Amino acid sequence: MASISTSRYFAALSLLILFFKTVSSDSNSTFDFKNFAENSKFELQLALYGDAKVVNGGSFVQITGSSSSSLSAGRVFYRKPIKLVDGNPREIVSFSTYFLFSISPESGDGLAFDMVPIGFPLNAFDNGSFGLLDDQKFRTLLVEFDTLMDNKYGDLNANHVGIDIDGLVSLKVSNVSSMNLVLNSGEKLQSWIDYEAGSKRLEVRLSKLGEFRPVVPLISFPIDLSLMWKEQEVFVGLSSSNVNSLQTCNVYSWSFRLRQVPHWMHSQPLDPMAFNNKTRTLTVCKRRDCLSKILAALIFVIACGALGAFVVLFVWTLLANRRPVVPEECTAQPVGFEYEKFKVVADKAIEDGKK
Repeated sequence: MASISTSRYFAALSLLILFFKTVSSDSNSTFDFKNFAENSKFELQLALYGDAKVVNGGSFVQITGSSSSSLSAGRVFYRKPIKLVDGNPREIVSFSTYFLFSISPESGDGLAFDMVPIGFPLNAFDNGSFGLLDDQKFRTLLVEFDTLMDNKYGDLNANHVGIDIDGLVSLKVSNVSSMNLVLNSGEKLQSWIDYEAGSKRLEVRLSKLGEFRPVVPLISFPIDLSLMWKEQEVFVGLSSSNVNSLQTCNVYSWSFRLRQVPHWMHSQPLDPMAFNNKTRTLTVCKRRDCLSKILAALIFVIACGALGAFVVLFVWTLLANRRPVVPEECTAQPVGFEYEKFKVVADKAIEDGKK
């Protein structure tokens, strides 16, 4: 009993430590800004670069301004880096992000959700799309909400959502017009981006403000981010550029959450060499051994049938021989019958008539 109690104690303690570890990790990599007012203290967690600025009393962040004289580009990034693979054994991390945004009707790059590794110059800009450097030495992931058709990158149209890996050429793209939406209509749109480490799939959803989260994603893209950056830390953010137009891009709210997936929920890859090293020998059963096994199986089946029949007969015999037991006060009592004597008297007149 003492050993069982001790094992239960250690199991409960381990679960408690794992719970607090998960909560602590999630709290360090989770934020939720309904707005960007000063009392929200967003500056402690978010950094603004380029032309990005808080306007209208903190009601939203304007990433690009309306300046036709020069390129306007900006970005807002989470200050703390995150790890998609952590711990030993390795724990795969999933994430979910949501943001509410609007893009003015002019022609520009639109908006992009970015994931870049540590070392990426966040405060440097060039003439690249979305204000990103065209430098292939950094592995990057972009989810672009593109409002400019650029033949150089093989864009589908000027109203699409795409997933870009290590560049600006979309590996998976979806036409937003099929949803009866226009990215640069000026109205507020909301997007959900989810990465599930278990299924290794990145999903993007889009809808108007006030509508429910779509059940079917606009884009579903298979990718293993744990192989892309391994144990390297990455930054997450939003970026935009207007390509010398008057297009403005505003972000009204933004949330991000990490979700750790336990190690035991993932299967480890098998080593194919382990199967090559093993030689399989074909064993042939002898005829005499096969006959003896068949005979033994038949005897076993017959014995089981006989035992079952015996049990059924035994139970039936017990039930058939049972007689009802009636309490003593309920036993049948003898019933007495009274007999009366009847005397037949013949009428004298009848007798005389007979005579």
